[in-house]
Amino acid sequence: MSDAPTTALLAVNLGTPETPTAPAVRRYLAEFLGDPRVVSIPPLLWKPLLYGLILPLRGGRSAHKYAQVWMPEGSPLAVHTRRLVANIARELPHWQVREAMRYGQPALQPALDALAAAGARRIVVLPLYPQYSTTTTASVEDKVQQWQARHRDVQVHTIRDYADDPQWVAAVAGSIRDYWQAHGRGDRLVFSFHGIPQRLADAGDPYPQRCEASARAIAAALELGDGDWQLAYQSRFGRERWLQPYAEPTLWALAEGGVRTLDVVCPGFATDCLETLEEVAMGFTATVAERGATMRYIPCLNDSPAHARALAALATAQDA
Repeated sequence: MSDAPTTALLAVNLGTPETPTAPAVRRYLAEFLGDPRVVSIPPLLWKPLLYGLILPLRGGRSAHKYAQVWMPEGSPLAVHTRRLVANIARELPHWQVREAMRYGQPALQPALDALAAAGARRIVVLPLYPQYSTTTTASVEDKVQQWQARHRDVQVHTIRDYADDPQWVAAVAGSIRDYWQAHGRGDRLVFSFHGIPQRLADAGDPYPQRCEASARAIAAALELGDGDWQLAYQSRFGRERWLQPYAEPTLWALAEGGVRTLDVVCPGFATDCLETLEEVAMGFTATVAERGATMRYIPCLNDSPAHARALAALATAQDA
């Protein structure tokens, strides 16, 4: 019989291509954009468009973007997730602690299989999405529920949200404070969250309220006044209306309005990735500079000790 702990934590991030090449990116995007939680267009209409137009066009373009941020050890999201999970494991010496990706490798359901095979009888699944959305956390829940239907002997609990968890909020605020101590404080702090289509929020997705809860809690921890910070949404695609205000135009308006130094942080992302590094740290910084202002990107929590401690505490609270 296995000597491995019977309690486990599975930390689940979004996923990433395995290499910064067009074929690998197309494989990843096919899985990601093929999830009805992500794109809710009926498959008979969506699949021909996805495989006939979107993947051929976006594969090469996205691969070029990934190549700009790729690390020697691999994709930033994969590298930072791996390091974060290793640090969480040090906080939970009596647990099995592993990582999985909702899209790509290591795949979610095989990771659950491996934990069960290693003797886990209680698994806490932690989607690395601080703010719940039907487009992210619910998709993880779908896969977990499918798996548990075949494994009734294993108890599984999925953490749905930690948008205003005090220890996580303190970790984010601490990282911003540390950045300011090292580099000075900018004139305005902008919280940039990944957007979702407005129709999803109109249909009841609580994501915008959870983003607002995070931003307000972090701003309060930093003792900021209402005029010191702003919330915006990034990474929209397609022609439909997404959550507003849009991040890049918001930054442009602030720059054109006389704000000289803008600090941007992305607390909807547990780890740095394409959207934070290429879109924000590189892209937004350049277009803000064109408007005569300086934009500085404050990195995600990544594998920081405070982040690992906060997530370990979330897991143990579920096990109490």
